[in-house]
Amino acid sequence: MYSLEVRNLSKSFGTLKAVDDVSFAVPEGSVFGLIGRNGAGKTTTIRMMMNIYLPDSGEVILQGSKVGQDFKNQVGYLPEERGLYKKMKVLETILFFAELKGKSGKVVEKQALSYLSKFQLTERKNSKLEDLSKGNQQKVQFISTIIHDPEFIILDEPFSGLDPININLLKDIILDFKKREKVIIFSTHLMDFAEKLCDHIAMIDKGKLIISGSMKELKSKFGKNNISLTCNGDISFLNNYSFVEKIEYFGNSIGIRVNDPGCTNELLKVLIDNGIAVRKFDANEISLQEIFIELAGRDEHDSDLKEVKYV
Repeated sequence: MYSLEVRNLSKSFGTLKAVDDVSFAVPEGSVFGLIGRNGAGKTTTIRMMMNIYLPDSGEVILQGSKVGQDFKNQVGYLPEERGLYKKMKVLETILFFAELKGKSGKVVEKQALSYLSKFQLTERKNSKLEDLSKGNQQKVQFISTIIHDPEFIILDEPFSGLDPININLLKDIILDFKKREKVIIFSTHLMDFAEKLCDHIAMIDKGKLIISGSMKELKSKFGKNNISLTCNGDISFLNNYSFVEKIEYFGNSIGIRVNDPGCTNELLKVLIDNGIAVRKFDANEISLQEIFIELAGRDEHDSDLKEVKYV
């Protein structure tokens, strides 16, 4: 069952078509990723979902009814452009945002202090926001986003400016909300985070929806004929083999596409025969980044790629 549906949203700013007929559905109790490069139209789409921008056409449906202003009270929204009152103190800010959502009292304050402790900000609870680093300001805004225990959490580029430890902490909090059957929607241009966290994704490029569906189905659909390889040695000689369609390098791993799944064993044999130390060889495996590069590079997207049904 879908908790939220985006139907044929479009938005232009002058001659710029920021979002062009975008549709996708967010299943209940899921982590949903709205992914794409910077400037793809993700933030504009989110702002229409939040009723900040009115769409030129299309609508957002919440559990069967068109979204209205009351939707904002059910949502914890972290915008891409952070907005904090820098003269306010840390704890004061969190409690202020909780009160805006109708939550106050000792229970909320206790929860705020618990989050500050998790993010190692307890000693800064009485500091002014202007005295915090950019990363710590972002932690405060994230806490302010979730302090009222919303049913929907919408995060626009939430990992920006955070170090690996705090990224991992934020990830754990997101997954905890998922266990409690909340709906989490976040936008990002960082494909590895989306791949690790998301159950479902919608991929946008140049304002258009490229593809949407469950991560499981997408990887199954596009992983055919693909091998994920980690090895030691130069594999450039593979370009001389007719069964190798493409080689993509991703830092510590390599994606290889063959023209027939039956060539997988032949590829492994060729690597070994040429003295390549194979450390990982996963057939029918493809990363979200590889899928994005394959699809976003096309001038026209095949109609059969526009939608993959949810499982």
